[in-house]
Amino acid sequence: MGLRTPDEYRESLRDGRRVMFRGEWVADVTQHPVLRKAIDHAAIDYALAEDPAYRDLCTAEEDGEQISRFYKVPKTPEDLLLRMRAIEAATSEGRTVVTLIHEIGTDALFALLRVAHACDAARGTAYLPRVKALLQRARSQDWALAVAQTDTKGDRGKPPSEQEDPDQYLRIVERRSDGIVVRGAKVHTSVSINANALIVLPTRALRPGEEDYAVSFWLPLDTEGLHLIASPYLSSHRSEIEHPLSASHKMVETFTWFDDVFVPYDQVFQAGEVEYAGPLALGFVDFHRFTAVSYKLPLLDLLVGSASLIAELNGIGRAGHVRDKLAQLAMYASTVRKLLEASALTGRLEDPGIFVPDTLTVNTAKYHFAHGFHEALRDVQDIAGGLLVTAPAWDDMQHETVGPALRKYLLGAQGTAEERLRVLYMITDLAVSDLAGYHAVLAVHAEGSLEAEKLAASRHFDFRAAQKLARKMAGIAE
Repeated sequence: MGLRTPDEYRESLRDGRRVMFRGEWVADVTQHPVLRKAIDHAAIDYALAEDPAYRDLCTAEEDGEQISRFYKVPKTPEDLLLRMRAIEAATSEGRTVVTLIHEIGTDALFALLRVAHACDAARGTAYLPRVKALLQRARSQDWALAVAQTDTKGDRGKPPSEQEDPDQYLRIVERRSDGIVVRGAKVHTSVSINANALIVLPTRALRPGEEDYAVSFWLPLDTEGLHLIASPYLSSHRSEIEHPLSASHKMVETFTWFDDVFVPYDQVFQAGEVEYAGPLALGFVDFHRFTAVSYKLPLLDLLVGSASLIAELNGIGRAGHVRDKLAQLAMYASTVRKLLEASALTGRLEDPGIFVPDTLTVNTAKYHFAHGFHEALRDVQDIAGGLLVTAPAWDDMQHETVGPALRKYLLGAQGTAEERLRVLYMITDLAVSDLAGYHAVLAVHAEGSLEAEKLAASRHFDFRAAQKLARKMAGIAE
């Protein structure tokens, strides 16, 4: 099949999966008034593949078959740059909300290819053919994929084997002749309610004695014992005018409960190889932080553009402090973009033939984004002014007696009062609303914390070479 239409994608989700929303099981996610908004949003990926303006960017050819760009295994820096631009395009069409249904799953598949190759070579296992089989199946049927990685963790000061409740990390509770049975839960599982398959990865490095926790596999979303408890965040009704970004665009995360789920061996990618749990978790991060920064780019560009536009509409564009804030915003957005591009251009080709972003540079890009995001929101709020939270409703503008007064007194330096109010509504949605809070929390926690990014950067920086230079400059022998 190669590529699916948006309607074929929607139809594929009608499979009886167990999804709960606000205490009730959902019979059909495609018909649910809240969850279907996330499905329509995710369908952007499929629509772009059909759009002549985006087709060349969002599709690729593999083995004579036209496929989604995201399923093309990167072999060169150019492949990574095209992947970055496809993610950026989809997120821009999604009004700063990432679609993620192809991106995160292929991030996991690329990591699995690398780690399964290494594990098979060292341990004589046969995981790589299983990973390749999933990749081929998902690619040829244009599946939407979700990834469950983060465990509930219980007492975060203790490793899995020392938890009072051993189920706080997903684990194997039974090994059968034809497969394994797993028990536990994962959190922050993005797009699981609207994916076709779920890939499960370990969340951390493990040690001998924790073999049952070293587990990775994939499942169809309608698997018995798999329960998806959907977060209600960003689920209230919204005006398209007053919430132009979030009214029609949403991504759903779940608490994902594995209630003694059976996994056939041909769907298992790791089952006890503790020394490969850490490399698999980090291998996923190498690609997923590249994805993360790629989907932040439209958000950063909109922060710059909206701040610049409202400054002009407010008549303060020439004020020194405003020019300074706009320059800071522009440098912030440009630095993140250039670091991301550099991570592609300075990457490395690894077995079995996958081009990987440079770890130090992509972590620096992600850290720079996360570290500067809250300050950027503050600057945009400062330039826009207090009307972000005190402006009248759009309905008030339509009132026969109040409307004319509002149009008179809300007029800015240029344009109409309606235009100024629409820009303010958009900035409110971007920088003040619960969508802004969502983006702010993602900046700190999604795809790894600030501390995780600093650790990764420190691990890959050549401190010894820097010390050698310092010794030379100081006239000290090695």
